[in-house]
Amino acid sequence: MPQLTLYCLPYSGASAMVYSRWRRSLPEWLSVQPVELPGRGARLGEPLQTDMAALAGQLADELLPRLQQPYALFGHSLGALLAFEMAHALGERNAPAPLALFASGTAGPSRRDDYKQGYSTPKSDQELINELRTLQGTPEEVLANAELMSLTLPILRADFLLCGRYRQRERTPLALPIHVLGGKEDESTMEQLLSWQKETATGFSLDMLPGGHFFIHEHEARVLKLLRNYLQTALRRPVQPLARVG
Repeated sequence: MPQLTLYCLPYSGASAMVYSRWRRSLPEWLSVQPVELPGRGARLGEPLQTDMAALAGQLADELLPRLQQPYALFGHSLGALLAFEMAHALGERNAPAPLALFASGTAGPSRRDDYKQGYSTPKSDQELINELRTLQGTPEEVLANAELMSLTLPILRADFLLCGRYRQRERTPLALPIHVLGGKEDESTMEQLLSWQKETATGFSLDMLPGGHFFIHEHEARVLKLLRNYLQTALRRPVQPLARVG
């Protein structure tokens, strides 16, 4: 089986290392590589970014020298939108094409206006904490820890601005399949998830799993099985170049 690298983009407020445990559950041919964003984790000393296109371009430039074997992109929530923009940025740089894009837990680029309202201006600490509580992915003892929140809230604030200030550009659909994952109890509607189909010229799938916004952790084994199966199929297809920006 050929080797394949899955580059994983984190959701709002998180370090990419939330994906590191996936390495223990996937076969040797599939290498998980978390993509850390500036301002968190090992890149804590770098400034946070609030411009999606600029961040996607920066990450594409960093990734370009490492693309020596087949690869795919995965992102959850904010990470899905960022992975999508990175796919276009890599195409603009004549990079080898990813075999697939996995967009998890969020509306497609054409449905951003009705997905998140009021995220184009910075939110207060209490508003951010309320949002975390609504998403049900952060324990109450963490929300009550002032030291942890002092580290997390600036990252979360910047990430919400990344989403809130995002504006889709008209471009040629990507010449690679997009596989969408959704949580049945998440706020993303079926129509919003299906809107990702507009962004691909070659193939699309939608899988709904039990759980809320963080179904990727609640049902990790099922998520990883889907990724493994789709990527096995992708490795059997001839590699196609990324679509150019029109």
